[in-house]
Amino acid sequence: MTYTPRLGQFLPYLMSITANTVSVRIAEEYRTRFGLSVPEWRVMAVLGDSGALTQRQLTRLTIMDKVAVNRACKELEKRGLAARQPNTEDGRSHLLDLTDAGRAMHGAIMPLALEMERRLFSTFTEEELAAFRTLLTRIRAEAADLNAEGIDYGSIV
Repeated sequence: MTYTPRLGQFLPYLMSITANTVSVRIAEEYRTRFGLSVPEWRVMAVLGDSGALTQRQLTRLTIMDKVAVNRACKELEKRGLAARQPNTEDGRSHLLDLTDAGRAMHGAIMPLALEMERRLFSTFTEEELAAFRTLLTRIRAEAADLNAEGIDYGSIV
């Protein structure tokens, strides 16, 4: 007898479609109100939290590919929301940071983002939210270390 998984029960699938649903909904607001794509907002959010970073650092922190980060950075620069400056620690790279206009937009978006988060999780208790954050952190750490080597998918019955 062969095991037939139900997609609707497969946790990675459920996490993916849930994250996409939330991301698409929030992205509609960022696009409509601020003209930002999801990658552009992710870059802005990380820069707003961290300050000036290289594109390599942005790629790692946003969990996006280099091309998406590069495009987002170029668009933010074109719109005057971010600017490059020489990286004194590494002459081969530049640091990207929010401009005054970028910081102002970041400051305008954060209350919206926080309110959307509040509404999204309004039916959760504080304990549930704390547990959810802990579980997400654990899942992310496990996913980073996940190795399929040694799994014999042919023997699953």
